[in-house]
Amino acid sequence: MAEQPELETGAVASDAQASTPGAKLRAAREAQGLSIQDVATRTRIAQRQLEAIERDDYSALPGIPYAVGFARAYARSIGLDEVAIAADVRNAVHNSDLGANRYEAFEPADPARVPSRALAWTAAAIVVLLVAGFTIWRTQMLTPPTEQQIVAEQARPAAADRPAPGAPAPAPVAQTVVFTATDDVWLRIYDEAGERLKDGLMKKGESFTLPDSARNPMILTGRPQALAVTVGGKPVAPLGAPDRTISDVPVSAAALLARAAPAAAPAAAPSPAPAARQAPPVQPVTGSVAPAIPEAAPAPAAPPAAPE
Repeated sequence: MAEQPELETGAVASDAQASTPGAKLRAAREAQGLSIQDVATRTRIAQRQLEAIERDDYSALPGIPYAVGFARAYARSIGLDEVAIAADVRNAVHNSDLGANRYEAFEPADPARVPSRALAWTAAAIVVLLVAGFTIWRTQMLTPPTEQQIVAEQARPAAADRPAPGAPAPAPVAQTVVFTATDDVWLRIYDEAGERLKDGLMKKGESFTLPDSARNPMILTGRPQALAVTVGGKPVAPLGAPDRTISDVPVSAAALLARAAPAAAPAAAPSPAPAARQAPPVQPVTGSVAPAIPEAAPAPAAPPAAPE
């Protein structure tokens, strides 16, 4: 009969031990057929630290935050309620000698989610390379250019403007030839093959642009003074004398530019009138009209004879 109280006391102690966080974790692990090494692989926590959690020996851990964090990761890896396990660990720690120390709010991150050492070293190497590259770039930007670089930069635009040796010269810009009628005028413009480019009467104010493809164009007209000709917008000299028929006069841009530009013509002196019979001079009027041709004066009369 004396043995019965001892058995009951052992059962109570066993139940109290199974209610601790470490006992719950160990029981759940064994129920799943997992070893402590399997849990260490899943959580990336050292096996000795997992064994300390199962023994509820939190003084073997680095601190209270690590005890709570490792127990949470342990519970997550075997499917237990990590929040409840973490709360049980906090209560057990506070009721132990370790709880006399100040509790820190910091809890380590889940070791299973912490990057591996190789990844950490790779990230560190990338950061070092970026910093070194930025330093080199910054040094080059702040370094003043040398005299050779300055001379090369100044010579580069001049070299770019010069054409390459053997390169063809740029083609001249086409000059547009425009005929504008300052009065009604008949004209004919044709090329060297006789093809008529313009033929007929041009009204006053009408314009005709010579095609750029015209080959050696020429003009025929009887009133060249009634045409104002421009090459590239600049006037050229008249094509001929007024009211004089001109024929086969080249009117290409090159031929017209070779002519002198029209200058301000000086006031023409009046042409002398054709010689005519000279009229007799007109005598000035002095109250009576004098004869044009004076007649011979009559001889003076003889004085009267004196009386005897």
